[in-house]
Amino acid sequence: MVALQDLRGLIVIDEIQRRPDLFPVLRVLFDQKPLPARFVIFGSASPDLLRQSSESLAGRLTIVSMSGFSLEEVGFASQSRHWRRGGFPLSFLAASEEESLAWRNDFVTTFLERDVPQFGFSIPATSLFRFWSILAHYNGRLWNNSEAARTLNISEGTARRYVDLLEDLFMVRQLRPWYANLGKRQVKSPKIYFRCDTGLLHCLLGIRTEQELALHPRNGASRFRDPFPGS
Repeated sequence: MVALQDLRGLIVIDEIQRRPDLFPVLRVLFDQKPLPARFVIFGSASPDLLRQSSESLAGRLTIVSMSGFSLEEVGFASQSRHWRRGGFPLSFLAASEEESLAWRNDFVTTFLERDVPQFGFSIPATSLFRFWSILAHYNGRLWNNSEAARTLNISEGTARRYVDLLEDLFMVRQLRPWYANLGKRQVKSPKIYFRCDTGLLHCLLGIRTEQELALHPRNGASRFRDPFPGS
C-alpha cells in the first residue's frame, strides 16, 4: 500500500498472479476520489485469479482476454508462417524455425512445471503433457473421453478433470452441442479446439518442420480454429 499510494499516471503491473494479495490494496486505491492513477494489470489467467479479481475489484475493472498475433495483424503474406509458428510474438518473430520451436517447447515445459502448480493444481507434469498431446489429435473433432482414458490407462473421471482443467486455463475450448431430450440417440460429445495457438498445437503433435506439417495426418485439422477466439 505504501509503495503504490503515491504513484500517479498510468501504472503497469505485470505477473499479478504472483501477488494476489495486491487486489485488496488496489481496491482501496480505486475507491479514492479523485482517482490518483490508472492501472493496467497483466497476468496469466487462472480460475482462482479471475475469481479473486472479480470479488475484490467488482465494478472497478475491465477484463480483456489477449491472444497472440492474428492473421489480420501480420498480413496475408505471412499466412504460412503464422499457421506453422502460431501467434505468440517470440515464436512468430524467431530468426529460424529451430528457434521458434525451441521457444514453444520451453513454453510448454514452463506452463506444465511452473504455471499449473502455481495455480494450485497438483498434477504430475509428465501426465498432463501426455494428456495434452493426445488432446492435440482431437483438435476440431468430437472428444472421446473413454478412448483417451484407455490410451493413458487412467479413469474416465480423471480424463474429464484434465480436459476441464486445460479449458479453465484457456488452453482448449470444449464446444458443447445443443440437444433436447427427444427420446432418440444423439451425439452429445463436445468438440475440442485449441484456443491458445496453432504453433503450440504443432509442437504437441511433434511437428518440427514445414515438410513434416505438410505430411502429417492432422494437417487439415490443424487449420480448425477456435470458433469464439475473443471470448
